[in-house]
Amino acid sequence: MATPSPKRLPITVLIPCFNEEHNIEACLASVVGWVDEILVVDSFSTDRTVELAKKYTDRVLQHEYLNSAAQKNWAIPQASHEWVLIVDSDERVTPELRDELQALMARGPDKDGYWIARDNYLFGKHIRHSGWGRDAVLRFFKRDLGRYAEKRVHAEVELNNTGVLQGRFEHHTVASITAWAQKINRYSSWKAQDKFEKGVKHPVLNMVLRPPLRFFKDMVLRLGVLDGWRGFLIASMSAFAELLMSAKIIELQHNARERRP
Repeated sequence: MATPSPKRLPITVLIPCFNEEHNIEACLASVVGWVDEILVVDSFSTDRTVELAKKYTDRVLQHEYLNSAAQKNWAIPQASHEWVLIVDSDERVTPELRDELQALMARGPDKDGYWIARDNYLFGKHIRHSGWGRDAVLRFFKRDLGRYAEKRVHAEVELNNTGVLQGRFEHHTVASITAWAQKINRYSSWKAQDKFEKGVKHPVLNMVLRPPLRFFKDMVLRLGVLDGWRGFLIASMSAFAELLMSAKIIELQHNARERRP
C-alpha cells in the first residue's frame, strides 16, 4: 500500500469481483503501490479470487450480489478515503491514467467526479469500432456523493458536476465465448425485468426488428467491419442479446397474464 504524500489527497480503489482468478492479479498489480487503500468486495467467489486478492490487500470484504449497482452502492461507503476509484476486475489502470490521477490529487480536484474512457480488448486485440471504441464510465468520484442509479444493469453514477480524464482503462471484457454467452444471458434477464416493470410495449415487434437493426448499427454505422471477424462477432452477439431480451419480456408478460385471476 502506498504511503500518502502530504501534498496529495488519498485515494481508495474499490474492486468488485466474483470468480475472477484469471483477472484479479493483473487488475491489482495496476493499482498497488500508488493508491492509499485497496478495497476488494467479493461476491463469495468459489475459485481462488479471494486468496489471490489477499496477497495485495488486507481489506477483502464479502457481500451477497444482487446486481452491479446495489453491490457498488453497498461497497462505496466502506472506503476509508474521500475519493474513490472503481476498477472492475477485468480492467487495468494504465500508467497514463495513474499519473493523471496522482497529478489531479496533488493539485486538488475541481469536480465531484470524473469520466474515464476504456480501451476494450477482444481476444488480444484492441477494438476501435463496433460501438466499443467510444466507451466511457464515471468511476472516480467523492465517496459521499457518488451513488449508482437503481437499475439492474448498465447503471451509472448520478453526478452533475463532472469532468473527463485523458487517461484510460484497459478493459479485457471477454474471458471466453462461454463466459460471454453467460453474461448476455444474465444481463438480458435484468434488462428484460427493468423494461417489463416500466411497461414496455410491442415486445414482439421489438423481437423482430431490434436484432437486425442492432447488427446493422454495430457492423455498418459503428464501422464494426473495420474490426474484422471480431467486429462481426460483436455485432452478432449484440443482436442475439436484443433477441433474448425481447423474448424474455414476452415471457414475463405471458406469465403475468397467466397469474391473473
